[in-house]
This record gives sequence, C-alpha cells and structure tokens, in this order.
Amino acid sequence: MDTINYLLQGFEVALTPQNLLLALIGSFLGTLIGALPGLGPANGVAILIPLAFTLGLPPESALIMLTAVYAGAMYGGRISSILLNIPGDEPAMMTCLDGYPMAKQGKAAEALTISAVASFIGSIVATIGLILLAPLLANFALSFGSAEYFALFVLAFATLGGITGKNPVKTLVAAAIGLMMSTIGIDISTGQPRYTFGMLELFEGIDFIIAIVGLFAISELMFFIERHMGDGDSMVKMNKLKINVKELIAVLPTSLRGGVVGFISGVLPGAGASLGSFLSYTVEKRILGRKNDFGNGDPRGVAAPEAGNNGAASGALVPMLTLGIPGSGTTAVLLAMLVSLNITPGPMMFQQHADIVWGVIAALLLGNVLLLLLNIPMVGIFVKLLSVPPKYLMPIVTLVAIVGIYSISHSAFDLYFMVAFGVLGYVFRKIDIPLVPIILGLLLGPEMEKNLRHAMMLSDGDWTVLWSSGLSIGIWAIAIAGLVLPYLLGPLLRRKMHKPS
Repeated sequence: MDTINYLLQGFEVALTPQNLLLALIGSFLGTLIGALPGLGPANGVAILIPLAFTLGLPPESALIMLTAVYAGAMYGGRISSILLNIPGDEPAMMTCLDGYPMAKQGKAAEALTISAVASFIGSIVATIGLILLAPLLANFALSFGSAEYFALFVLAFATLGGITGKNPVKTLVAAAIGLMMSTIGIDISTGQPRYTFGMLELFEGIDFIIAIVGLFAISELMFFIERHMGDGDSMVKMNKLKINVKELIAVLPTSLRGGVVGFISGVLPGAGASLGSFLSYTVEKRILGRKNDFGNGDPRGVAAPEAGNNGAASGALVPMLTLGIPGSGTTAVLLAMLVSLNITPGPMMFQQHADIVWGVIAALLLGNVLLLLLNIPMVGIFVKLLSVPPKYLMPIVTLVAIVGIYSISHSAFDLYFMVAFGVLGYVFRKIDIPLVPIILGLLLGPEMEKNLRHAMMLSDGDWTVLWSSGLSIGIWAIAIAGLVLPYLLGPLLRRKMHKPS
C-alpha cells in the first residue's frame, strides 16, 4: 500500500501543467536527438542540462524533463537504424540487423510501428519493475563483485557468434579488435599512456560515438557512392502506411521478454542499454530456434532489441536512485545534475526527496504514453524520409553526423578520426568482418578490464577468484555453453533439416 500511495503522490507531481508540458517537450526533443546519428541520449541530456538551469526549474521539474529526453532518445535511435542503417546511438545497433532489411523490403512503416510499440512495452515493463522491485534488484546488483562482472562481460562476447555472422573466426577477430581499441589511452592503474603514439588527443581513449558514426555512417556513404558510380540500385520502394494489428500481437511476447531482459541488464551498473539490446536479441533468437528469420527482416528481430534497450534505460535508474551508482552513461549525467542540485541519490533519497523520486517514476509512465502517441502518428513522416533521393539524403545525414561530432568535441582531430573509422568500416564490410563486435568491444572493454584488475588486486593475483563464487561459476557455465553449443549442435540441426522425411 505504501508503494501505491507514493506513486499517487508522484502522479500529483508529474501531472502539474508545468511538469506535463516539460515531459511533452522533453519527449519530442529526445526523439529528435535520438534520431540524429552520433548524438545519443547521454549527449542529448548533457546538452540540455544548461537549459534546465537557465529556466530556473525546480529539481523535480528539471529531472522530469531530462528523464523524458532520455526516454525519447531511446525511442528515436531506431529511426535512422531502420531507415538508413545508421544507428542513432550504440543501443540501436542491433535494430539495424532486421530493421534495415525490413525497410529494403518496403516495410519501413511496419518496422517503425513495431519498434515504437516494442519500445513502449519494454519501457513500461521496466518501469513497473522499478516501482515494485527496486530495493530487491538493487540488493541483487550489490551481490555482483568484480569477478562476477568480468564473467558477465565474457558472457556477452561468448554469445556474439550466433548474432553477427556465420564465420565465428571473423566475429572473434572483430571483438578482439574492439577490445584492443578499448585499451588506447591512459592506463588508470599506472597512469602510463598506452598505444597513443605520443598524440595527446588519444590520451583519453577513443570516443565510441566517433567510432559508431565512422563505422556506420561514413562507411554507408562510401557504399552508397560505390553503388551509384554506375546505374546504381533502385530506391527502396515504400509501402502504404498500415498498422498491422496481427503483426503487433505476434511480437507482443517478444517485446515482453525483451523488456524483462533489458530491465535486468539495466539494473546491473555498467551493463546499460547496449547490453540489454544485445542480450534481448540473443535470448529471443535462442528461444525461437529455427522459427526465426533474424538478420533478414524478421519483425521480432526489431521488437527484441528495441524492448531490450528501452527496458534497460528504465532499469538503469534503479541503481542510480537507490544506490547512487549510475547504471549507464546517461544516468551518470543525471547523477551529476542531482549532485549539482545538492541532492544525494541513494536509499535516503526515497525518504528525504520522495516527491522527486516518485514524481520521476510517474513521469516515466506518462512519458512513455506520450512517446507512443507521438511516434505512431509520425511514422508516416519518418517513412517519407526515404522518399528523398539518396543523392541528397546521404550527404545531409553525413553532414549532420559531422556537425554533431564537432559540436560535442570542437576538435578537428575527431573529424579525421571519424573518417578513418569510416574507411576501416568500409574495408571490414568488404571482407565480411562484422562491425557490431568492434563497437561492443570498444564499449565494454574498459569496464571489463577494470573489473579484471580489481579482482586480481583483491586476490593478490590469484586467477581462481574469477570462478570462486557460485554466481560467477553459473555465469561462466552459461558463457561456455553459449560459445560452444551453437557450433556443436549447428551441424546436427542442419543435417536434421536436410534429412528427407
């Protein structure tokens, strides 16, 4: 009953005219920010924090607006993924795998509608989990030590082969390249520069936003130029905008499972929406088995990662609000804003600032309804983006990406680096080396290394600490099974499929 009373108080805060308007504005701006390649929710929230202070908003109103921006950006990331094969941010990478093939089949409207509904379901599932299970799940996250986190990251890489390509060797090579790139910069333990070649710009490491825009946006532009040197490919033909209720019902179980998996990923500090999107796609592919066409435009391949990344986005608020530990890059930005307002997130925040906590939770529920109402009618507008001739659209998208990167860092070096990643992505795509493992390695590598070092320090270099607990042993067992079983059972399943009846 206490939870219901607190939630009702939260709705009283969220439903004031000012906060409702701020939630609407934040949802709209967040969707636009998410749709722009290279920005993403963390940068969008960071850019708009000065606006919240300039307007003199009270803490609950500022947090409601920025949380709506966060949720909107998670929705918006799917737009460029589906229409242009360019993820708006890193969690939207997995949506490219089936969203873009659907668009090429003339089903862009269906893909956008499915992704919007899946995003809504995933976020609502996670918000309900935040309301009901926040203390329990926060305690569960505390049971993860450095060894368990390292095993969790190993699990993420162990399951890459079943997702990003048929050639396991090339997939592992791509993941290794990403992990190697993640070591560039100052070693946090020794303070020594690694693989910087004396360039000061590399001392802070490689910004994964630059890598994403380069590998996806710039390489896609290069492929476009190559395809249109001669007659080129015909434009993607768009179907008439329809909402297929049967198709939406068919992806409902996928969206629910994706929301749960994403929420669990979000609750674990450091895992975030990227891992939530990735694991949701992996789990759904494993559950469906041969009953899927993932990678070729399967609607469930769009619903799973979208539900996962939006579920993780809401789940990442659990450790931030209850423990003061950011669950993602965006919640780290929100955490910094709370601290600047002299509010300390943690267990006491639920007592000292209950109006802020439950106002934000209620605003999340309202914001997702607003986002669904905004995104479904606007599907037609997003689909019309593809009616713009590619020779105009691709340079504009590339220009937006370049301006977005420069506006973040104001560094010409980052622009050169982005182009270098574009060339690298073009070459890798030519030789069928998948790009997703590179980004995941670059994204997860620093946390993976940090947890490995911490575990080694606590055990005085004893490697057995990595599998010394029952939880870590369980994760290692799942990782080994995820790595080995597909290659052991794959030939057997193929023989059964081709066996004459």
